Amino acid sequence: MDFTQLLQDISRGVTSFTWGNAVMIAVGLILIALAVVKEYEPVLLLPIGFGCILANLGMSVESGMMKVIYDAGIKTELFPLLIFIGVGAMIDFRPLLAMPHMVLLGAAGQFGIYGTLILATLLGFPLNQAASIGVIGAIDGPTAIFVASKLAPEMLGAIAVAAYSYMSLVPIIQPPVMRLMTTRKERLIRMEYTARPVSKRVVIAFPLVVTVIVSILAPDAPPLIATLMLGNLLRESGVVERLNKTAQNELINITTLFLGLAIGATMTAASFIKWQTIMVLLLGLLAFVLDTVAGLLFGKLMCFITRGKINPLIGACGISAFPMAGRLSAQMAQQEDYNNFILMHAMGSNTAGQLGSVIAGGLLLALVSGML
Repeated sequence: MDFTQLLQDISRGVTSFTWGNAVMIAVGLILIALAVVKEYEPVLLLPIGFGCILANLGMSVESGMMKVIYDAGIKTELFPLLIFIGVGAMIDFRPLLAMPHMVLLGAAGQFGIYGTLILATLLGFPLNQAASIGVIGAIDGPTAIFVASKLAPEMLGAIAVAAYSYMSLVPIIQPPVMRLMTTRKERLIRMEYTARPVSKRVVIAFPLVVTVIVSILAPDAPPLIATLMLGNLLRESGVVERLNKTAQNELINITTLFLGLAIGATMTAASFIKWQTIMVLLLGLLAFVLDTVAGLLFGKLMCFITRGKINPLIGACGISAFPMAGRLSAQMAQQEDYNNFILMHAMGSNTAGQLGSVIAGGLLLALVSGML
């Protein structure tokens, strides 16, 4: 390459760099800082932040390596599904199986999805985009990405960043809502864990039965529920420990790395710097808060019906942020009484929320696809 050609290339790079690119590079640096300094979802926010920087330096999903990754894993919905295999391998459904009534809290924890969908449509968003925004409230990154990639791929970057950012901010966003919605007397309620041990037959049959039933009732949910339950079957079968460990470690780690880069590479200045992005972030936060409020209200209802035997705090973890939300509810109870242990009940509600988010995402796809 001669000197003249070199100068032309440098000039082209400089002239194509805009203030918007500078802003988005700053956004990428903030995401990396949150991952490194604050340790907020570092496994995903760090590659998203780096991908965002690359996208604004000419390496977006429009061409090159990032396009290959995006086309292979996002357009095909492969990455979210592979992550679900790893998530399923990490989940122990025994607390839910021992206390089936926790399913009600998992269902209540999805209210914000549909409430935000209605609000977003009233604000002028098309139905497909409104549904994609609403599913942020499930606080389930893979489900949000899966739904958005099918219904509103043009909003994928903002939705993914919102979903994973709010997931990392669960310990900051939920406690004020939990204190506001419950009294100290309610937070002090103790719940004895007297459930019978769940047999091995039941925990092995559970993922198989759930896959069949959900696939029949929610025809667009099979990819999500099947991969989640496959991962859980690897865990509970006890005969494929190598596959179980691979799903929990190598598979989910490698997939998360490429997923983060691909999502970050969609965050170009042209696609991200607009009022619509701010609305997505605000509506996603609202969906999260509505889910928490609905779960707490249902927990209070169960407390009333059982005459004070249910601690309403377990309603707050009827979302999908597993196991963070369950641990947070247990910690909130212990802040009032150090000897109050509701962790098993909270995990029952939290695993119900994981299932609820998958089913809600599948139903949302079916409803919206049928109406478009």
